[in-house]
Amino acid sequence: MADGICFAGLDVHARKTAGAAVQLGSGEVFRAQLAGSSTAAIEWLQSLPGEVRAVYEAGPTGFGLARAARAAGIEMMVCAPGAIPRQPGDHTKTDQRDALKLARLHAAGQLRAVVVAEPAYEALRDRVRCREDLRGDLMACRHRISKLLLRREMVWAGPGHTWSQAHLKWLSTIRFGEPIVARLRCLRGVDTLTAVGLIAEIGDIGAFAHPRQLTSYLGLVPSEHTRGSTRR
Repeated sequence: MADGICFAGLDVHARKTAGAAVQLGSGEVFRAQLAGSSTAAIEWLQSLPGEVRAVYEAGPTGFGLARAARAAGIEMMVCAPGAIPRQPGDHTKTDQRDALKLARLHAAGQLRAVVVAEPAYEALRDRVRCREDLRGDLMACRHRISKLLLRREMVWAGPGHTWSQAHLKWLSTIRFGEPIVARLRCLRGVDTLTAVGLIAEIGDIGAFAHPRQLTSYLGLVPSEHTRGSTRR
């Protein structure tokens, strides 16, 4: 491998990108916090010394950055996340560390590239996959409704098949009259959906002798998960 080549890794998010690069020979490391746009990433890559070979993980940000980088004359790999080597016992994960790790693995030739699809092919693939997802979502919703009614001994007797117009009209007449949901709605900030969710997960609130037992059952403990620009 010729000295002077700059291997860059990008940890790309919608609103922020972490960049790290390692130059062979000198071993100099470059770091940057960038906006999430492709333009900001390409400008930083172009500012690096020598020949630049960059990489980022395939993910929800798509192939736009790879296409823009290649159009600008920058060699850009999109690597498969599942093929990235993981060190056992490494529990520290930040965007900057991930970017530097990608750069070093790229320099070592330990990453596997995925094919960057042409825009027309990608659009067709997205449409087909979207249709299949919608079909799956529809089937899952139908199963949930039918099993809920079956547990309540409510079975469609016809005439006609299930999910016909007659069946949908019958579904629209079903009502559940348990009053505890209405009682919870008397609390400030609690409406029907929240009340139903609480009852579904808690069941009999009176079974808990103290509020601490209820919060322990629900797993209400302080925690934090920060990733990119999202903090929870």
